Amino acid sequence: MIPLSYAQQRLWFLDQMEGPSATYNISLAIRLTGHLDRSALHGALADVVGRHEALRTVFPAVDGSPHQQVLAAHETDLALPVLPATEDTLQATLAELAGAVFDLSGELPVRAALLELGPQEHVLLLVMHHIASDGGSNTPLMRDLGTAYAARSKGGAPDWEPLEIQYADYTLWQREVLGDADDPDSVLAAQLDFWKAALADAPDEVSLPADRPRPVVASFRGATHSVSCPAEVHEALAALARETGTTFFMVAQAAVAALLTRSGAGTDIAIGSPVTGRADEALDDLIGFFVNTLVLRTDTGGDPTFRELLRRVRDTDLAAWANEDVPFDRLVEALNPERSASRHPLFQVMLTVGQSLGGGPELGDLRTEFVLPELRIAKFDLTFGFEEHHTADGRPAGFDVTVEYATDLYDAGTVRAAAERLLRILGAAVASPDVPTSALAVLGDEERGLLEAWAGRETTAPLLSLDQLFTGVAAAVPDAVALVFEEQRITYAELDV
Repeated sequence: MIPLSYAQQRLWFLDQMEGPSATYNISLAIRLTGHLDRSALHGALADVVGRHEALRTVFPAVDGSPHQQVLAAHETDLALPVLPATEDTLQATLAELAGAVFDLSGELPVRAALLELGPQEHVLLLVMHHIASDGGSNTPLMRDLGTAYAARSKGGAPDWEPLEIQYADYTLWQREVLGDADDPDSVLAAQLDFWKAALADAPDEVSLPADRPRPVVASFRGATHSVSCPAEVHEALAALARETGTTFFMVAQAAVAALLTRSGAGTDIAIGSPVTGRADEALDDLIGFFVNTLVLRTDTGGDPTFRELLRRVRDTDLAAWANEDVPFDRLVEALNPERSASRHPLFQVMLTVGQSLGGGPELGDLRTEFVLPELRIAKFDLTFGFEEHHTADGRPAGFDVTVEYATDLYDAGTVRAAAERLLRILGAAVASPDVPTSALAVLGDEERGLLEAWAGRETTAPLLSLDQLFTGVAAAVPDAVALVFEEQRITYAELDV
């Protein structure tokens, strides 16, 4: 029997512990404009599932121990139901379909649906469980789907070279290379030693101040808010990264760490971040779950300049990436942090940086573009997702930041304000990288004008109680209290209340 990869094993245990949910569903929706050959599309999807074993693998358990069971291509039947929809109902329909759970023990970890908006207008929805796919799988998925559709629409079958390896081969290789944690000479043991030292005495919880107490059990309900940064700032940040020997990812990490510190999260900032986990070029052509999660710990203590903060981030990240093979679940097991059903272990804030998906895949003569389904799920307290855009010749063309947040904890206004502060930090940092991070402008005009009004209040004016003050500020500018006090250097004692 083929064991699960370490990453798959973690998701399988979560599925057993929490029960089936859509938390780890991955959705891709593609708008198709033009004459669609439905039969060719259905055949192309079957070709892709036949090509990639991960998409036709189920996970039965024997005596509580799961294993991979790869179904033969002729045993699989990926349905493509055609459902009516309108522009008004599209998002709701996508969300409903994307939120349907998988039975990992016997159901294919992929499903498809075709929404018909009109004779020449369709949306193809693909939903995969994370146990079978990841973000790096989108490229081979879209490429192979395009190749297969082109062949099927002409009455043939795709003439592609067989894949060198399949996901099951990777699973066996991973266990052989990493070895046993109990073997002091193994790769796994050496990398675990690094992480034990790197994350020693890390705080249990690092996040933005919440609007509500953390629930006993997280519901994983979420929402998103997006902001955009213009090309000139993107270009300046990229130049700063080159100048400091860092990357745009490191710039984003430094800015998020500075935001958390300025918001009252302390100076020991642990942020989670994915790595592709595709150590061999042969893996680039595979659909599968290769991504691993690292915990990047940033020291913002001593009020460093943004340039100095970038140096710290670079040193931390390079060391972490040199030890990126330890599966996250093994790291949690080794560090044994205080467990809680209310929060993610080791970190509560995730950072991702990626390129824009751009246009949709090539599917014959169809015009295609990606549609983003609204899942309303949050795996973490906060996920800051940076999406870079580039011109045809590769120059920075601006970026978007999408903040996915747990609605258990945060109101929309709080996250909206935090996202705007993050953009202000980035703009101020690139303009003045050599000033202390505490001096970088964070507050907007409305927030700043509210603190100055309070600071200039005459001493003879009626005094407010702390409850009245906090209630008033929260109503006017959500989540502004801590930042206003910090930026203007006002202490509770100085308020004389």
